Amino acid sequence: MPRKETIITTREMRALELNAEYYGISRLQLMENAGRNVAVEIASRFKPTDGKIAIYCGLGGNGGDGFVAARHLSCLGYEVEVILAGRSRDVTNEEARKNLDALKSLGKSVSLHETFDSSLLRKTDASVVVDALLGIGLKGALEPPILQIVQEINKMKAFKVAVDVPTGIHSDSGEAGGEAFKADMTVSFHKAKPGLLKAKDYVGELIVRHIGLPSEIERFVGPGDVSVVMKPRPPESHKGDFGRLLVIGGSEIFSGAPALVALAALRSGVDLVYVAAPERTAHAISAMSPNLITLKLESDYLNPRNVAVIRRHMRGVTAVVMGPGLGLNKETEEAVEQITKITEQLRIPLLLDADGLKAFSRFKRRVETPLVLTPHAEEYRILTGEKLSEGAKKRVTSIRKAAQDLDAVILLKSSVDLISDGERVKLNFTGNPGMTVGGTGDVLSGIVGGLMAQGIDPFEAAVAGAFINGAAGDFVKEEKGYHMVATDLLEWIPEVMEDPMCHLKVLRGAS
Repeated sequence: MPRKETIITTREMRALELNAEYYGISRLQLMENAGRNVAVEIASRFKPTDGKIAIYCGLGGNGGDGFVAARHLSCLGYEVEVILAGRSRDVTNEEARKNLDALKSLGKSVSLHETFDSSLLRKTDASVVVDALLGIGLKGALEPPILQIVQEINKMKAFKVAVDVPTGIHSDSGEAGGEAFKADMTVSFHKAKPGLLKAKDYVGELIVRHIGLPSEIERFVGPGDVSVVMKPRPPESHKGDFGRLLVIGGSEIFSGAPALVALAALRSGVDLVYVAAPERTAHAISAMSPNLITLKLESDYLNPRNVAVIRRHMRGVTAVVMGPGLGLNKETEEAVEQITKITEQLRIPLLLDADGLKAFSRFKRRVETPLVLTPHAEEYRILTGEKLSEGAKKRVTSIRKAAQDLDAVILLKSSVDLISDGERVKLNFTGNPGMTVGGTGDVLSGIVGGLMAQGIDPFEAAVAGAFINGAAGDFVKEEKGYHMVATDLLEWIPEVMEDPMCHLKVLRGAS
């Protein structure tokens, strides 16, 4: 079994490419490096006198890699023809379009043909055939004209090269959804995709080449981590399809914290949020917004007598956030432990924050349901009994070990947020000192809890939530300076989620 650090999933690669652009490495640069690597591998095996090279290109980024390879091979003296699976006008990928335009300007050194109908499928006598049709873009069985192109080139006696992933092979599972390109060599980029290790009959010799993505950038949180958690909303969607979150919090002293959690969760896209709080607190929360649904618990604080009522409502929810504003009454700690057991029985993802974390530290153990813990430095000390080290490497090691020991995702709130599930580690740089104001951590819990309620993997939800929350705070700082309050962040959550790259405006403004 290959080590995790030597492979990368399609989802992770898509996020990484967008993050790289955010950190200053453009997708145009990545495409240039990818295409050049393909050309170098071909040139190391064949001479220009060995025959023509035919490159079959799709309309997206993989096709763009093929355009770049064609240009470099032409520069090296090879006779190259490019067969486009469609019309030039349909190449909408910006980087691919730029490289196609560059090819068109070369005139006779690279011949370009369009194949948008199977009747126009061009025969070739090339010695080398390159598949730059889909790459990691496969979403189902191949369709015309790509299906006919793959069928045709599989019959050829030429040496066959696949760019990144053979067309027709799922990059993660390695499954062929029908016809698939049978390569003699596959040139993949940055790291191998899992499917390449399972589809050796289609992959041939596997070559993995770097394209200018330093390994540490995989640990940096960015807009790509937000884009991969965004779920499409079909027109036939119904209430509840995008999750139901239960927030358990509040006490006779604190009413604002659970309300902030609930409002942030709604802004994250979850359909329904219920707030279970002591009766007087619940009435206060209801008065804050008509969007909030409250479950009114007897007594002035959460206690074991409330657990039966909460359990009945838990059967219909898809995630639970517990802790904000609960207080530290002894009976409250007992109730937290009982409710945690119920989440295990019902297999409901659970996020513990604030007083919920402190209560959990009294009985901490590995919980048999997805668990996210969101401590700041002092809460982390209470949770683990360890004071955080000042050194970044030691801090990462500590967080990872604590996450392993508890089999949980830990999101450490700090000037640089650290997120780990015990194996993966991510660092989030969004946010600013103005966010020390009370309530911003509750907003974070609401975003992460809302994403978990929508079925997002807890680690991915924590990573995306950290970026969204910090970026929202950065936009508030741009508007108001450090004179912010937690509710200011709420309006920016949808802005960041719909266009996570918009945070670049803040970065460029700062520079």
